[in-house]
Amino acid sequence: MPAIVPRILETRSLRLRQFTLGDAPVVQRLADDPEIARWTFIPHPYEDGIAEDWISSHAKELDQGTGVTFAVTLKPDLQLVGAIALMKVNAQHRNAELGYWVAREHQGNGYATEAGRAALDFGFKDMDLHRIHCFHFAGNNRSGRVMRKLGMTLEGRMKDYILRNDRYLDAVLYGIINPAHRH
Repeated sequence: MPAIVPRILETRSLRLRQFTLGDAPVVQRLADDPEIARWTFIPHPYEDGIAEDWISSHAKELDQGTGVTFAVTLKPDLQLVGAIALMKVNAQHRNAELGYWVAREHQGNGYATEAGRAALDFGFKDMDLHRIHCFHFAGNNRSGRVMRKLGMTLEGRMKDYILRNDRYLDAVLYGIINPAHRH
């Protein structure tokens, strides 16, 4: 599997780029939303310093080949509206997990799907991944729709998979195989 070499990804209405520490105040403002935390692993409240630590961790993931994270920005003004990542990269099995979030005020505009298509394309073409999977917490039907729009297939439901806020949650798993590898 080739090394992860991030680049700017362009779509019709988005530019996906690497985060910089200058993005930290916007990340903190957008991520400090109880609705974002409800459906992700993002903590709430989103304390000072968390955004800087998170952004700083991206270089280590790239160096170790375990992940790549993109800032999701809107064209033409490049306003930051979310994040998308290929994480938990397993070089031996050539697979990764897709994760994403879009700020609440920008949800419902198709940005998660558009960014997801770009991230899948990057994972399959640039990283030569064989499989990408993604899951959402049970009840997050909007995220499930995004995964289906990305061509992912429902693979199952993992009971009590996640302990979140002292409560076990089911995870609904989707996956997709690199179209170039299908027989």
